Amino acid sequence: MCHAYRVWEGAVIRMIVSQETWAKPKPFTIFLEGGKEVFMKRFILCMAVFFCSSLLILSSVNRALAQNGNEGIPELEEMVVTAGRVEEKKKEITSNVTIIDEEEIKISSATSLGDLLAEKGIGHIHKYTGTLTSIGIRGFRTETHGNDLMGHVLILLNGRRAGTGNASKIMTKNIEKIEIIRGPASVQYGSAAMGGVINVITRQGKDKPTAFVEGVLGSWGHEEWSTGGSGKYNKLDFSGSYTNQSMDEYDTANGDKYRNTGYDRQESYSLNSGYEFLPGNRIGVIYHNFNADNIGCSDKLSGNDLDDYKDTSNESIDIIYDGRTPGAPFSWKLRYFDGEDGNEWFFPAQSDPSGWDQWYPFWESKTDYKGAQAQISYNQKYLLITAGFDWANYEESSSADPKRTEYENPAGFILAKTRLFNEMFIITGGLRYDEYEVEIKDPKGNKKDDHNFSPKIGVAYLFTDYLKLRANYGEAFKMPSAKEMAWDAVTFGSHYLGNPDLDPEESKTYEAGVDLFYGSLNSSLTYFYTDFDDKIVQVDKPGNIKTWENIGGAKIQGIEGQFSYDIGDLFTWDYQVKPYVSFVYLTEYEDDETGDDLKYVDKYNVSWGITISDLKGLSANLNFAHTGKQDITDYESGTYETITKDGFTVANLTISKKILNTIKYGSVALKGEIQNLFDKDYEYCQGYPMPGRSFFIGMRYDY
Repeated sequence: MCHAYRVWEGAVIRMIVSQETWAKPKPFTIFLEGGKEVFMKRFILCMAVFFCSSLLILSSVNRALAQNGNEGIPELEEMVVTAGRVEEKKKEITSNVTIIDEEEIKISSATSLGDLLAEKGIGHIHKYTGTLTSIGIRGFRTETHGNDLMGHVLILLNGRRAGTGNASKIMTKNIEKIEIIRGPASVQYGSAAMGGVINVITRQGKDKPTAFVEGVLGSWGHEEWSTGGSGKYNKLDFSGSYTNQSMDEYDTANGDKYRNTGYDRQESYSLNSGYEFLPGNRIGVIYHNFNADNIGCSDKLSGNDLDDYKDTSNESIDIIYDGRTPGAPFSWKLRYFDGEDGNEWFFPAQSDPSGWDQWYPFWESKTDYKGAQAQISYNQKYLLITAGFDWANYEESSSADPKRTEYENPAGFILAKTRLFNEMFIITGGLRYDEYEVEIKDPKGNKKDDHNFSPKIGVAYLFTDYLKLRANYGEAFKMPSAKEMAWDAVTFGSHYLGNPDLDPEESKTYEAGVDLFYGSLNSSLTYFYTDFDDKIVQVDKPGNIKTWENIGGAKIQGIEGQFSYDIGDLFTWDYQVKPYVSFVYLTEYEDDETGDDLKYVDKYNVSWGITISDLKGLSANLNFAHTGKQDITDYESGTYETITKDGFTVANLTISKKILNTIKYGSVALKGEIQNLFDKDYEYCQGYPMPGRSFFIGMRYDY
């Protein structure tokens, strides 16, 4: 079910709340045809093909270098902070890591985190009209309507919980890079990090101060303008941006007018500023604000609601102290953050096809979240140890029920890495202990507390500086929510009664992979297997009582990989020609309890394309993103039967060219975009088709 609201004359801004989203998806399982033995044979064959292909590419590269008289390509020391909560070389990470860097973000046609990850084929995407996007990794996904404690994939902002699972609430203008750790990360970040974590890292100012102004116009009345700047002056650094955009309702590729799919205003503020009062010691402030008004809630196209709408926001502030000793054997971080995630739905009854609006003309939900992090690290040549403490507090309220729910979660962790045999053999490990207390704020004082241990261990072997084998075992968990454990209320015509005996949902994941990184060649291949248990499911009891129980589980296995290479680097061209591909393939998945394929999970996702740049101001990117078939519940026809939703491929084209470039007065660039290049009719969620072919033109001034 979706709701919308009118923004201006006849144009309505819609927010969509579908039954598919409210009903938590079942956990996911995967099995291969022919059983594990057949799968392992296929996997070994895949690994052999990958390894041999990599060696052929390397031999070609080396021959080309020898002909050019070049002694070799310098090693690319790409750094990662998400895997171990401190800066580490990517080649020493034992997990599967994907990095989306600043250049990729700039050339992309995406303006939000959700659109960017859909374009990159990170996993299965649930995208509705109304600024609502959920991200899936390895069969698990974020929760879009509630707080981020309710999901199974965790979004981070600069290394701490973002307070939301809705990836449409995070804009891309001030992002330096995005680090994605696939697989369990509960040891590092606690509850809900089963499928993986997505860490959005904002830009930190350095070098000479710069500023920019940018404007974009496009199809469906799209208007956008942004401004910002970054730099460092003496010991003060700063980086920030502001974006304001609006859009009318759009047409689908079939030519249908999809009413109430626009929005009046989406504003995004981002600020990262700090002061280095001693060498290596910095006090910083990070501010994030997303605020949107009159977002249309159109519902499905077949039951297009013309006047429902919502307002939505996510705001937070962090205060951080980073420090280290001279020579950096010891480093530390202290952080406090405070934020609020809110949604307000407005349901005028005049044009509601379902009749829902007559019962609930207004609905509000709000989550106040705050927390703290403290950690200290010791890093020497052969040993890295990080130990620390996390604390999170969430208070949630809703107009559907006047009682507030509170979640309290202190935790302690230790992470370690050792480098053996001339730093070629890496062993990582970690252990985390979480305590949590959930409580319904009512006279009964319903509350429940429990605890959880999370271990993880990984190994990596560097055959050379550019070829790495790795393996991991990790456990993850998702704590029950306050309502699931302690709620006692009559709402929506039913008596909801919490179950204080619920156990956390748990998973155990095994993975193995190979990485090859040599100059501009970047590739990886990973096999993973997850055993998911104690799934929390809502069940009906006699007397019109609804409660929650731990029922069933799932097994998920599959292969994921990525490859990119700059052909221009191979032939020493003075421009870049970089083809790339990434994919996720889940091999036969079933729910343990029912034996059915898991719903709302794509069997495979593939993203491929090519980036071209003359390194002088001209760049272009052609990207294809394929979403595979998935089994869903047929809400559209009202039969509620399980059907198979077809897959689709979407292409986007972006071209940018500097038309003026001066040292004294700055530069001016033009940017053109075509989204849905081949005008395909497609939908991520049944009944919610996306826009037809869309054109955008923009100009940017940098000083």
